[in-house]
Amino acid sequence: MKNRDVCWGSHFTIFLLLASAGGFFGGDVVASETSAKKPNIIYILCDDLGYGDVKCLGGDRCKIATPNIDRLAAGGMIFTEAHSSSSVCTPTRYGVMTGRYNWRTKLQSGVLMGYHPPLIAKDRLTVPALLKQHDYVTACIGKWHLGMAIDQKNPEAAVGEGPTTRGFDSFFGISASLDMPPFAFIENTRFTEAPTAQKSWVRKGPAAPGFEAVDVLPTLTRKAVDFIGQRAKEEAPFFLYLPFPSPHTPIVPTQEWQGKSGLSPYGDFVMQTDWSVGQVMEALDKAGIAENTLVMFTSDNGCSPAAKIAELQEKGHFPSEWRRGHKADIWDGGHRVPFIARWPAKIKAGTRTEQIVCLTDLMATSAEIVGAKLPESAGEDSVSLLPVFLGIAAAPVREAVVHHSIRGVFAIRQGQWKLDLCTDSGGWSKGSVNDAPGQLYDMSKDVGEQKNEYNQHPEIVAKLTALLEKYVAEGRSTPGVAQTNDVPVNIAKKGGEKKKAKK
Repeated sequence: MKNRDVCWGSHFTIFLLLASAGGFFGGDVVASETSAKKPNIIYILCDDLGYGDVKCLGGDRCKIATPNIDRLAAGGMIFTEAHSSSSVCTPTRYGVMTGRYNWRTKLQSGVLMGYHPPLIAKDRLTVPALLKQHDYVTACIGKWHLGMAIDQKNPEAAVGEGPTTRGFDSFFGISASLDMPPFAFIENTRFTEAPTAQKSWVRKGPAAPGFEAVDVLPTLTRKAVDFIGQRAKEEAPFFLYLPFPSPHTPIVPTQEWQGKSGLSPYGDFVMQTDWSVGQVMEALDKAGIAENTLVMFTSDNGCSPAAKIAELQEKGHFPSEWRRGHKADIWDGGHRVPFIARWPAKIKAGTRTEQIVCLTDLMATSAEIVGAKLPESAGEDSVSLLPVFLGIAAAPVREAVVHHSIRGVFAIRQGQWKLDLCTDSGGWSKGSVNDAPGQLYDMSKDVGEQKNEYNQHPEIVAKLTALLEKYVAEGRSTPGVAQTNDVPVNIAKKGGEKKKAKK
């Protein structure tokens, strides 16, 4: 089922399955008042959490206890081949919110900073805007990192553009990463305390006098719990986008979590992040709405070298599990991420899938859940995961997934084959191949990307290159009317190997 929204036979099949299970479409479907409601949707996006940092995913190669995430997985479905659309923050978040690859925009490499203007165009449909059209109350609580209209010279001024102008009813959080100024909380369109001081966490810049990095994760967790409790009293379903700033730098576990992992401050911060997930789950249980709430848990990219990966590995902990590389890289360690979906009313507990999926798939998934038909100019790179959730996807739901590194290097994955259009990591990891102009790996037997088969299979190289070129030329990777990229896209661009890319 590769088509997002025009395969009406498949839609009808899903409709019948949902209806027979007490679906949420209402109308003539006989169902209880509770089961007939559209599901609440919570999307938890961690920052720089590696696949192997979660115990139920990393197995023996994970030495960090994550009981709450493990419990979430036990009650739902584990995706073993989920990928962020980029190996760094901002571009992945663009894909999550729009269902479109970031490299179709002006952001061809690197990330935005805290004072950069919005990346998402005003007229582009976002996931929250789509869900608002279907009676959802939408909230973003956490790290935005997609640009805002902030007047740096006038810290008392309102934030002109941000989450509340891109589909969210409300916002509470920070403008970018926890190590990027301004160091201050923003509520809707105002700083809760103006950034009139100067502070430093990795970077130095304007800060609210009372703002402390260590307080951010607990504050966001409390805000999320309060939001769930408030919305549970209302009739309308809600969409809560919860992008945590952890375990990204600065690595600042609170005192009660310091030393808990027995590994490092990074391990402690991961454990505190797991606690935050547990608080969200507890809030759903307390409110009595867990059954019809779809919770998706994931990360924006792989683990960062700032976690001191070599030291963790010496202690038997491998943040990328068996994959090569880490954050910023085109190798799988850069973009293969944990992805867990729990929806007790629809997803069978204790299941897992090897479907190759992408974080851009939230848009089409949300559309199919509410029975919406996406416009041709929206979700160009998004595929619905609802058939996977329901256990009825007999074939791959995606034709292929395109990967992108911090330098703007491309790769494409289709089935067992992955083609990297570079001779190195495309990011921060060292290592390269000298016997071929690119890299081709058979991921069915070489998940560590060690045996380059580029020269042995020119037909596969040609096939995957042509498919990527088609996706670029047509402005989309899903069936539909061709669209236009915002800027010219060059898949052969290697992206300044000699320059250090911004973190």
